[in-house]
Amino acid sequence: MGPYPAWDQEPLDAAYTAHRYFEAGDKAAFLAEFGPRVRAIATRGELGANAQVIAACPQLEVISVYGVGFDAVDLDACRARGIRVSNTPDVLTNDVADLGIAMMLAQSRGVIGAETWVRDGSWASKGLYPLKRRVWGRRAGVLGLGRIGFEVAKRLAGFDMDIAYSDVGAKDYASQWEFIADPVALAARSDFLFVTLAASGATRHIVGKSVIEALGPEGTLINISRASNIDENALIEALASGRLGAAALDVFEGEPKLDPRFLTLDNVLLQPHHASGTVETRQAMGQLVRDNLAAHFAGRPLLTPVF
Repeated sequence: MGPYPAWDQEPLDAAYTAHRYFEAGDKAAFLAEFGPRVRAIATRGELGANAQVIAACPQLEVISVYGVGFDAVDLDACRARGIRVSNTPDVLTNDVADLGIAMMLAQSRGVIGAETWVRDGSWASKGLYPLKRRVWGRRAGVLGLGRIGFEVAKRLAGFDMDIAYSDVGAKDYASQWEFIADPVALAARSDFLFVTLAASGATRHIVGKSVIEALGPEGTLINISRASNIDENALIEALASGRLGAAALDVFEGEPKLDPRFLTLDNVLLQPHHASGTVETRQAMGQLVRDNLAAHFAGRPLLTPVF
């Protein structure tokens, strides 16, 4: 469905007859020609496979997702036809958590602006860079304490932060942190709110106006999950008006063509959806995509099934 690095594409080409959907100028014609022969789809989390693509592949047996998120795959269509779906959890967890922490530090301490201050001569001509805000010892909220959220919270503990979290229920592995069921209440007691929950229809815009305004003009929102978890219009309006202090975002609706209003704001840190973007993790993700495909065609259980 989308390009892979050569270290993934070459083994796929060697093991399978691979048809590149992303290279097709006429997607409908491509599906009409190759869809009837397709038994597997290799995709990326943000690309998925919609109902139209799945319907065009009557022999489809398995969809292997390169990424932890599978919300872009039409799961209902897959369940209706008994199509298996896998993803690549765990192998990217720590890198995503690392970037979330880096984004918090960069935004709170003004790392990007401070480097520009040096490079453009402002340090010499204007003096010291404007003061920013500390991270250690402040209050952090984690919305979604799954694999990634848990690793984020562990890292936050290293900064002696006061940590709380929201999830569908309290977690027995997180007794050292406060559980707050209501995301609005979590935001209200947080200086930094990390969004780390899996995306679904139920979580769409879970971070809406009420959560954003509860976080407030001194708060920072950090999203390393899925763009759909946040009401972007409410977020942009709050950032522009000062009702939200700052944001640090790795994901966007319609990416890479993000809402141009983001580019006019100086209180948001923008990243190109690269939280898992290390050589080590991307190689591990690609290997797991291929291992799931190989397991399916060998009649073995999927290594990391969604279902």
